[in-house]
Amino acid sequence: MKAQPQASHFIDGEYVEDTAGTVIESIYPATGEVIARLHAATPAIVEKAIHSAKRAQKEWASWSPAARGRVLKKAAEIMRERNRELSELETLDTGKPIQETIVADPTSGADSFEFFGGIIATAMNGSQIPLGGDWAYTKRVPLGVVVGIGAWNYPQQIACWKGAPALAAGNAIVFKPSEVTPLGALKIAEILIEAGAPKGVYNVVQGDRETGPLLVSHPDVAKVSLTGSVPTGRKVAGAAASQLKHVTMELGGKSPIVVFDDADIDSAISGAMLGNFYSTGQVCSNGTRVFVHKAIKETFLSRLKTRTEAIVIGDPQDEATQMGPMVSLAQREKVMSYIDKGKAEGATLVTGGGIPNSVTGEGFYIQPTVFADVTDDMTIAREEIFGPVMCVLDFEDEAEVIARANATEFGLSAGVFTADFSRAHRVVDQLEAGTLWINTYNLCPVEIPFGGSKQSGFGRENSAAALEHYSELKTVYVGMGKCEAPY
Repeated sequence: MKAQPQASHFIDGEYVEDTAGTVIESIYPATGEVIARLHAATPAIVEKAIHSAKRAQKEWASWSPAARGRVLKKAAEIMRERNRELSELETLDTGKPIQETIVADPTSGADSFEFFGGIIATAMNGSQIPLGGDWAYTKRVPLGVVVGIGAWNYPQQIACWKGAPALAAGNAIVFKPSEVTPLGALKIAEILIEAGAPKGVYNVVQGDRETGPLLVSHPDVAKVSLTGSVPTGRKVAGAAASQLKHVTMELGGKSPIVVFDDADIDSAISGAMLGNFYSTGQVCSNGTRVFVHKAIKETFLSRLKTRTEAIVIGDPQDEATQMGPMVSLAQREKVMSYIDKGKAEGATLVTGGGIPNSVTGEGFYIQPTVFADVTDDMTIAREEIFGPVMCVLDFEDEAEVIARANATEFGLSAGVFTADFSRAHRVVDQLEAGTLWINTYNLCPVEIPFGGSKQSGFGRENSAAALEHYSELKTVYVGMGKCEAPY
């Protein structure tokens, strides 16, 4: 099983290699097999990519918004035509089941290109301001060269979520995928060239921890957009801020889901499972603290246990498989260490907690795990685990659960399940999070803004709001008469 690309990097419309860079091994998580070997970008590769982007950006920005939109919509069309191929690559890259990637990964990337391609002709309009005889006008202009730094959980989606608004606004982008999942972004870059984008307007460079700082600190970079962990976000935002660069930070979370006693229990269980087990729990917005009213706790846990133990774990390339492996051995070991802490600190293990018996070989599999009787001070209730580990906590009072839900440094997402819509809106108004759901969870269509508050980041992905973070406002005052001075 191989997925070796033509070369490690895609710069100025073609594949580029520099074997002087550190070797990056791409490992298929279901077997532990090395499926591709690439090289991290050397300083020369970084320089080449940014120079290419800087040159291409000026041409791209001179195109009309409608012309840029046609390219993005064509890229969306190509992605949909090749959805199966791209989904299979995403499964190899991440270990996620094909039944998931085929509906949630390249398709959402295509949605992003289509959406921004469709709105750009009107979304970047400015305003005209009458000032008596004089007047002024505003216009939105691109920032220049944007650096996108991706995470390993949704590599193709993130490559598009950052690329689409950046390109729509007239910027060029240099995108660095996670070294854990280096393959998908190269195909996105190929498709954009095929769709008619100028060479150099979307470049991909591979890299590790040494590559990111080279990109972020480059004087020709105007903006950095990162999807990653809070510690990484602090470092990147700090480095960008030292040079007054624009930043968007989409970081981690420890999000709450609140299930009131009048909720549809099966629906709430579905939401909790989507918010903990989808993508083997490797989703930043996951609702990993599930607060369940004491009156329905036992029923909730009983049904949750039955449904969790019925999840089909196996070969990600089998369309019957519902859960694949963790993305890497290191990530599985990290999650297992949290499970051990949960047990040691007195949480009740309802189900899971180990390696599934249904799979063999060297894959990085783990059982979907549920802990009950979790208290707010336990490690598993405070720290982001980023794996399929659900913590169920008890509550009785609305004010109490709101206070506890907010008692975290994170503020990415939150969910509420209740039949009382007055209460639903009242509660979400008080929950400290950037993206919230009522009676559902983890749905992120491109039409709505996505992002966090507090330590979960700032700026927004998706929707017309994203364009504000990839452009800046220019104001022009027009004097209609003779300029006078008092001296």
